Amino acid sequence: MTTDNGPAPFSTDRLDAVPLRVAHADEMAAVLNDPGLHTFTGGAPESAEELRARYERQTAGSPDPDERWWNWVLRVRGEDRLAGYVQATVCGSRAEVAWVTGTEWQGRGYAKEAAKGLVAHLLGGGAVRTVIAHIHPDHAASAAVAGAAGFVPTGEWEDGEERWRLGER
Repeated sequence: MTTDNGPAPFSTDRLDAVPLRVAHADEMAAVLNDPGLHTFTGGAPESAEELRARYERQTAGSPDPDERWWNWVLRVRGEDRLAGYVQATVCGSRAEVAWVTGTEWQGRGYAKEAAKGLVAHLLGGGAVRTVIAHIHPDHAASAAVAGAAGFVPTGEWEDGEERWRLGER
Protein backbone atom coordinates (compact mmCIF):
# COMPACT_ATOMS: atom_id res chain seq x y z
CA MET A 1 0.00 0.00 0.00
CA THR A 2 2.89 2.37 0.66
CA THR A 3 6.52 2.65 -0.21
CA ASP A 4 9.30 4.30 1.77
CA ASN A 5 8.56 7.49 -0.18
CA GLY A 6 4.77 7.58 0.21
CA PRO A 7 1.79 5.80 -1.28
CA ALA A 8 2.29 2.99 -3.74
CA PRO A 9 0.89 3.42 -7.24
CA PHE A 10 -2.10 1.35 -8.32
CA SER A 11 -3.97 0.76 -11.55
CA THR A 12 -7.49 0.08 -12.74
CA ASP A 13 -8.64 -1.06 -16.18
CA ARG A 14 -8.08 2.37 -17.77
CA LEU A 15 -6.29 4.45 -15.14
CA ASP A 16 -2.92 4.56 -13.50
CA ALA A 17 -2.97 6.20 -10.06
CA VAL A 18 0.49 7.71 -9.75
CA PRO A 19 1.75 9.16 -6.45
CA LEU A 20 1.47 12.95 -6.53
CA ARG A 21 4.63 14.91 -7.33
CA VAL A 22 5.19 18.67 -7.48
CA ALA A 23 6.02 18.22 -11.17
CA HIS A 24 2.33 17.36 -11.84
CA ALA A 25 1.23 20.94 -11.03
CA ASP A 26 1.35 22.35 -14.57
CA GLU A 27 -0.73 19.59 -16.13
CA MET A 28 -3.12 19.42 -13.17
CA ALA A 29 -3.73 23.19 -13.31
CA ALA A 30 -5.22 22.65 -16.77
CA VAL A 31 -7.21 19.58 -15.64
CA LEU A 32 -8.73 21.42 -12.67
CA ASN A 33 -9.27 24.80 -14.38
CA ASP A 34 -13.08 24.73 -14.27
CA PRO A 35 -14.84 26.79 -11.56
CA GLY A 36 -17.67 24.24 -11.72
CA LEU A 37 -15.42 21.68 -10.02
CA HIS A 38 -15.61 23.83 -6.89
CA THR A 39 -19.41 24.15 -6.74
CA PHE A 40 -19.74 21.78 -3.79
CA THR A 41 -16.31 22.11 -2.21
CA GLY A 42 -15.75 25.85 -2.36
CA GLY A 43 -12.73 27.73 -3.59
CA ALA A 44 -11.66 28.36 -7.15
CA PRO A 45 -9.25 26.89 -9.67
CA GLU A 46 -5.62 27.28 -8.64
CA SER A 47 -2.78 28.37 -10.89
CA ALA A 48 0.13 26.05 -11.58
CA GLU A 49 2.19 28.08 -9.10
CA GLU A 50 -0.48 27.71 -6.38
CA LEU A 51 -0.76 23.99 -7.07
CA ARG A 52 3.03 23.62 -6.85
CA ALA A 53 2.95 25.19 -3.39
CA ARG A 54 0.05 22.94 -2.33
CA TYR A 55 1.69 19.85 -3.78
CA GLU A 56 4.91 20.68 -1.90
CA ARG A 57 2.93 20.70 1.36
CA GLN A 58 1.01 17.54 0.48
CA THR A 59 4.06 15.55 -0.62
CA ALA A 60 5.95 16.64 2.52
CA GLY A 61 3.26 14.82 4.52
CA SER A 62 1.19 15.59 7.55
CA PRO A 63 2.83 17.34 10.50
CA ASP A 64 0.90 14.85 12.67
CA PRO A 65 3.00 11.65 12.87
CA ASP A 66 -0.18 9.59 13.36
CA GLU A 67 -1.71 10.86 10.11
CA ARG A 68 -0.60 10.01 6.59
CA TRP A 69 -1.49 12.00 3.49
CA TRP A 70 -1.68 9.83 0.39
CA ASN A 71 -2.34 11.59 -2.90
CA TRP A 72 -2.39 10.22 -6.45
CA VAL A 73 -2.96 11.81 -9.83
CA LEU A 74 -5.00 9.81 -12.32
CA ARG A 75 -3.42 9.14 -15.69
CA VAL A 76 -5.72 7.86 -18.44
CA ARG A 77 -3.59 5.12 -19.91
CA GLY A 78 -5.01 5.31 -23.45
CA GLU A 79 -4.48 9.08 -23.63
CA ASP A 80 -1.34 9.37 -21.49
CA ARG A 81 -2.92 12.45 -19.90
CA LEU A 82 -3.84 13.33 -16.35
CA ALA A 83 -7.59 13.46 -15.69
CA GLY A 84 -7.97 14.08 -11.95
CA TYR A 85 -6.87 12.81 -8.58
CA VAL A 86 -7.75 10.67 -5.58
CA GLN A 87 -6.56 11.17 -2.04
CA ALA A 88 -6.71 9.52 1.35
CA THR A 89 -5.96 10.82 4.81
CA VAL A 90 -5.11 7.75 6.86
CA CYS A 91 -5.26 7.65 10.65
CA GLY A 92 -4.79 4.22 12.17
CA SER A 93 -7.13 1.80 10.41
CA ARG A 94 -9.38 4.54 8.98
CA ALA A 95 -9.01 6.48 5.74
CA GLU A 96 -10.98 9.53 4.66
CA VAL A 97 -11.00 9.79 0.88
CA ALA A 98 -11.90 12.14 -1.94
CA TRP A 99 -11.86 12.05 -5.73
CA VAL A 100 -11.99 14.69 -8.44
CA THR A 101 -12.20 14.16 -12.18
CA GLY A 102 -11.59 17.07 -14.52
CA THR A 103 -14.62 18.29 -16.44
CA GLU A 104 -13.27 17.05 -19.79
CA TRP A 105 -13.16 13.48 -18.45
CA GLN A 106 -16.51 13.43 -16.62
CA GLY A 107 -19.29 11.16 -17.82
CA ARG A 108 -16.92 8.37 -18.85
CA GLY A 109 -16.96 6.41 -15.58
CA TYR A 110 -13.44 7.44 -14.56
CA ALA A 111 -14.48 8.74 -11.13
CA LYS A 112 -16.27 5.46 -10.31
CA GLU A 113 -13.34 3.44 -11.57
CA ALA A 114 -10.87 5.55 -9.58
CA ALA A 115 -12.94 5.41 -6.38
CA LYS A 116 -13.35 1.63 -6.66
CA GLY A 117 -9.64 1.25 -7.33
CA LEU A 118 -8.73 3.47 -4.40
CA VAL A 119 -10.96 1.51 -2.03
CA ALA A 120 -9.56 -1.80 -3.23
CA HIS A 121 -6.03 -0.47 -2.86
CA LEU A 122 -6.63 0.84 0.66
CA LEU A 123 -8.50 -2.21 1.94
CA GLY A 124 -6.26 -4.67 0.14
CA GLY A 125 -3.25 -3.86 2.29
CA GLY A 126 -5.01 -4.90 5.50
CA ALA A 127 -4.04 -1.85 7.56
CA VAL A 128 -7.09 0.21 6.52
CA ARG A 129 -10.42 -1.31 7.57
CA THR A 130 -12.79 1.67 7.32
CA VAL A 131 -13.04 4.19 4.49
CA ILE A 132 -15.05 7.40 4.80
CA ALA A 133 -16.14 9.84 2.08
CA HIS A 134 -17.83 13.20 2.67
CA ILE A 135 -20.56 13.91 0.11
CA HIS A 136 -22.47 17.19 -0.32
CA PRO A 137 -26.22 16.43 -0.26
CA ASP A 138 -26.77 18.16 -3.62
CA HIS A 139 -23.88 16.45 -5.40
CA ALA A 140 -25.71 13.57 -7.09
CA ALA A 141 -22.72 12.56 -9.24
CA SER A 142 -20.45 12.18 -6.20
CA ALA A 143 -23.14 10.22 -4.35
CA ALA A 144 -23.43 7.91 -7.38
CA VAL A 145 -19.66 7.39 -7.37
CA ALA A 146 -19.70 6.64 -3.63
CA GLY A 147 -22.55 4.16 -4.02
CA ALA A 148 -20.86 2.43 -6.95
CA ALA A 149 -17.68 2.08 -4.87
CA GLY A 150 -19.63 0.42 -2.05
CA PHE A 151 -20.04 3.32 0.37
CA VAL A 152 -23.31 3.74 2.25
CA PRO A 153 -24.65 6.97 3.76
CA THR A 154 -24.41 7.07 7.54
CA GLY A 155 -26.81 9.89 8.39
CA GLU A 156 -23.87 11.61 10.12
CA TRP A 157 -22.98 15.13 8.98
CA GLU A 158 -19.83 17.21 9.08
CA ASP A 159 -19.45 20.71 7.62
CA GLY A 160 -22.65 20.35 5.57
CA GLU A 161 -21.63 17.02 4.03
CA GLU A 162 -22.90 13.55 4.79
CA ARG A 163 -20.38 10.92 5.81
CA TRP A 164 -20.52 7.77 3.73
CA ARG A 165 -18.81 4.64 5.09
CA LEU A 166 -17.34 1.46 3.70
CA GLY A 167 -15.95 -1.27 5.92
CA GLU A 168 -15.94 -1.65 9.68
CA ARG A 169 -17.65 0.85 11.90
